[in-house]
Amino acid sequence: MAVDDDPQVLRAVRRDLRSAYGDRYRVLGASSAADALKILDSLDERGHDPALFLVDQRMPDVTGVEFLLEAVSRFPDARRVLLTAYAETDAAITAINRVRLDYYLLKPWDPPHERLFPVLDDLLSDWLATYRPAYDGIIVAGHLVSPGTHAVRDFFTRNGQPFRFLNVERDPEALTVIAAAQAGAALPLVRFPDGSVLSAPSDTQLAQRLGLATTASRPHYECVIVGAGPAGLAAGVYSASEGLSTLMLDSRAPGGQAGTSSLIENYLGFPSGLSGGDLTRRATIQAARFGAEILHPVEVVSLTRDDPAKILTLADGTEISAETVLLATGVSYNRLDAPGADRFEGAGLYYGAATTESSACISQHVFIVGGANSAGQAAVHFAKYAARVTILVRAGSLDASMSRYLIDEIERTPNIEVKVRTTVVRLDGEDHLERLTLHDADTGEDREVPARFMFTFIGARPHTDWLAGVVERDEFGFVLTGSDLISNGGELPEEWSLERAPYPLETSVPGVFSAGDVRAHSVKRVASGVGEGAMAVSLIHRYRSMG
Repeated sequence: MAVDDDPQVLRAVRRDLRSAYGDRYRVLGASSAADALKILDSLDERGHDPALFLVDQRMPDVTGVEFLLEAVSRFPDARRVLLTAYAETDAAITAINRVRLDYYLLKPWDPPHERLFPVLDDLLSDWLATYRPAYDGIIVAGHLVSPGTHAVRDFFTRNGQPFRFLNVERDPEALTVIAAAQAGAALPLVRFPDGSVLSAPSDTQLAQRLGLATTASRPHYECVIVGAGPAGLAAGVYSASEGLSTLMLDSRAPGGQAGTSSLIENYLGFPSGLSGGDLTRRATIQAARFGAEILHPVEVVSLTRDDPAKILTLADGTEISAETVLLATGVSYNRLDAPGADRFEGAGLYYGAATTESSACISQHVFIVGGANSAGQAAVHFAKYAARVTILVRAGSLDASMSRYLIDEIERTPNIEVKVRTTVVRLDGEDHLERLTLHDADTGEDREVPARFMFTFIGARPHTDWLAGVVERDEFGFVLTGSDLISNGGELPEEWSLERAPYPLETSVPGVFSAGDVRAHSVKRVASGVGEGAMAVSLIHRYRSMG
């Protein structure tokens, strides 16, 4: 929907929109906010969903921002673009803060194929990725709080696969799914559009049904990237775009920990922020467009040297040869060291954001453990659903570990509270988490509180056990690179076979590089991971040309 009080501009906007999107979308126009709201009333009555609003800021009756406030209250998923003939930065910032503006365009937008369509293409792609029309797709039936159900829902969510969840304890429709399964089939059940049902499926079974690629198309690649988080995806884009035969492998799904983030607000170029899922989807499409192969879920179990080649062995015994390898396996959050933690993992206790559980947290009291940015982002996200969110922090404040913009947002959110110098010492319950015992370091007292959902973001452990004895790591398991491999006496590692010193980001094995959170002394931020992934490809080119 285009809204502009200038008839000539409105005609031009509708003409351009119809030429580019008329075969897929109905393009509507209105010459005033009042007329536009009447059209929205009609759409709402008919059950139609607007995909995007393109609105002029300077209209005589109400401003574009004021119209968008009303429009998005009715259709919150629609994308929002503001048009103006002036470089009004203040208006843009106001719109970002008040209506989560997606983009800000100056008139004129000629040529539209350069200045208008690329912007709208991205926004409409984002909208389509989250749009949920009347549903006849995959259905997951299981208990609301269950490790098996959580694993299936998390797999679909991470892979961008739409599904509908039915709680077997409350949804009568779940009985039809149970009836379609074999007698005694274990929960959760997954019913596909063709009527077939899988009982308690593994990631591999789900991947096969979704048609995900898990087999490489060739035996040898110029660059193999292990891990498809921000660092791995960035490397995949640059490696493939520069002509290297590129294979990306991930044990779960593209995105890594960042892929589960509800909103990344400090990533350059996205003033309204973007979700980890959106970033992952865009980067995955981009890498594939340049020719990178992406296999998942595929687990790499060993790396061996066959100089100058490197051999990667997968869990199924398949071997893949590579001229160069980039290790970008990322990290996972440390397991909670408290009685009951193992028992309730996936049944009330979750490591990371676990946004698949958002709907289950409606009107609940949610606990967030941790004081870094990921914990802050999760708290803000769950505050939209939960009645109350409590952040538990071992330190005396959030200042040392969390970005200021997140601290400010937490302070502005009325249903978030922060408890400092507080730790979890015990988890209790029957089939799922029901109670936490919290320790107050200031008073030395323990107290028990009711709790059904807790999300932890404490510390980080790298996925590098499979590299033991091959690539040098520090005492915590993080991969050593570059100058970190050189001793105080200037000596190189024993296994180093070249006369030159290792390049930055290069490991103790020539031609094997590391980027992102898994690398020792890296900056644990999405942007730095992306930067290291891109930098690694430049160093790979240097290695291939000079050795």
